[in-house]
Amino acid sequence: MAEPLLEIDDLRTAFQTEAGVAWAVKGVSLSVDRGETFALVGESGCGKSVTALSIMGLVPSPPGRIDSGSIRFDGRDLLRISARELRRMRGRRMSMIFQEPMTSLNPVFTIGNQLVEAARVHESVRRREARCRSAEMLDLVGITDARRRMRQYPHQLSGGMRQRVMIAMALLGQPDLMIADEPTTALDVTIQAQILDLLRDLQNRLGATILLITHNLGVVAEMADRVGVMYTGQLVETGTTTQLFEAPRHPYTVGLLESLPGPGRGRLKTIKGIVPSLLDLPLGCTFQDRCPDVFPRCYRSAPEAYSVGPGHDVRCFKYA
Repeated sequence: MAEPLLEIDDLRTAFQTEAGVAWAVKGVSLSVDRGETFALVGESGCGKSVTALSIMGLVPSPPGRIDSGSIRFDGRDLLRISARELRRMRGRRMSMIFQEPMTSLNPVFTIGNQLVEAARVHESVRRREARCRSAEMLDLVGITDARRRMRQYPHQLSGGMRQRVMIAMALLGQPDLMIADEPTTALDVTIQAQILDLLRDLQNRLGATILLITHNLGVVAEMADRVGVMYTGQLVETGTTTQLFEAPRHPYTVGLLESLPGPGRGRLKTIKGIVPSLLDLPLGCTFQDRCPDVFPRCYRSAPEAYSVGPGHDVRCFKYA
């Protein structure tokens, strides 16, 4: 089999705070094959975005640091190369669509200026060529009258248009890996569907690999080939989309799916309790206080990831 495009092994990322060390990512291991869409899903604060920032080399230091592990991209460990090499890869080989386009785009520069600057940094081309390429990217993501739009400022565009601009910027270097961090947050349902259709179409046309970060299980069902469910900085279940939706094994995954609305489902179920603080995680399984299936062993030691089928792993003692 071909080597995965992205392979993460035992990644640990921490943040130093006044109250102590918070382990935002705690031993994450995953692989993403070329051309596939892998989704990271979970509640806010579970470590999804920090995993993405760790891959891109954008964890702010201080207070953050990548403590250990490896991140292999196309066979190279990103944690072992120089900062200069990593900057050269960012935007060209891998890029990121950030969560909030209004805060990611500079409000005092036109859309065109920002796209041209990105193109010149990543491709080392002349300004005229960069403008032509930027207009082509806007056309590619479905923004009509691209030349006029390039003269506008971010506040003059709708939320959906700003998100399309962010996607165009991410595509300027024709990257192999595109990380989409909550690409449909704060957009209405119609625009969400358009953005997802756009990402799927671009993937089919360009052959890109997508790491999708979301808390929306509807987006996961529509977009992902494989899924990793995160909780308190760890992957608690990984498998194909079909495996997780039709035969979820971890109590947290089951709880997430049972909380989804649907026809004839009646009153929605909830997962009791709240996510524990990363500064004060309990001994043993971190889901223990919210789990309906907890038993004494869960309070004493942390479970490993156990295989329950081909490509389907669960971090739960029920499957030890």
